[in-house]
Amino acid sequence: MKTIAFAIMLALFSGTAVAAGGGGDLMDAKVDVSNEASLQRGAKLFANNCMGCHSAKFVRWNALPEALGVSMETIEENLIYGSYEAGDTINAAMRPADGSEWFGAAPPDLSLTARARGEDWVYTYLNSFYRDPDASIGWNNKLLKNSSMPHVLWRLQGVPEPVYEGSGDSIQVASLEIPEGQGGTLTEAEYHQATRDITNFMAFMAEPVRAKRQEIGVWVIGFLVVFTILAYFLKREYWRDVH
Repeated sequence: MKTIAFAIMLALFSGTAVAAGGGGDLMDAKVDVSNEASLQRGAKLFANNCMGCHSAKFVRWNALPEALGVSMETIEENLIYGSYEAGDTINAAMRPADGSEWFGAAPPDLSLTARARGEDWVYTYLNSFYRDPDASIGWNNKLLKNSSMPHVLWRLQGVPEPVYEGSGDSIQVASLEIPEGQGGTLTEAEYHQATRDITNFMAFMAEPVRAKRQEIGVWVIGFLVVFTILAYFLKREYWRDVH
């Protein structure tokens, strides 16, 4: 009995640990793929700021209505540009060859990024850009140094400036600050919510059935708990005469 209960608890906690991922320096994305409002905002931000360069070739447009809680017509009007078929995947507007020429490498597909890197990594990355005149694109990233990606959300956040610490070869970016007059259209809290919404949408793309899996998982664990209790009393009944 104790072994069964321990196995159930181990499964629960191990699943949580894998989902959390990340490291000690990462920000907490607080992902919730069952939050339709967040997914709707994230999808809109992703379409307006990411799809110009990045594709999501493992996700089809007709998978979005159910997850986002909207009709296909709403998806067409707000997210899709140009002609398409319902079963088409999400493709970038920019050709990979142009990306290689302009940025040195073709922008990666983002379908599985949240799963491969972790949601906290994606969220931290979106909040780690800063102005760097020495970089070829004028921007750098505290989490992923010398990233080829510019800060596409700077109009929303503003222009973060790095605060350095150390000296010589050990100098590093300690924190980021937005100088007065260089802020964006969103407050700090609003920008964090926007990047959390994008991360949430990317988490959905990485595993479209995640919300259903979690919902079913609750019922499965509930069944196992009830079954364990019944099995315990059944065992007592069978072994009562033996003892």
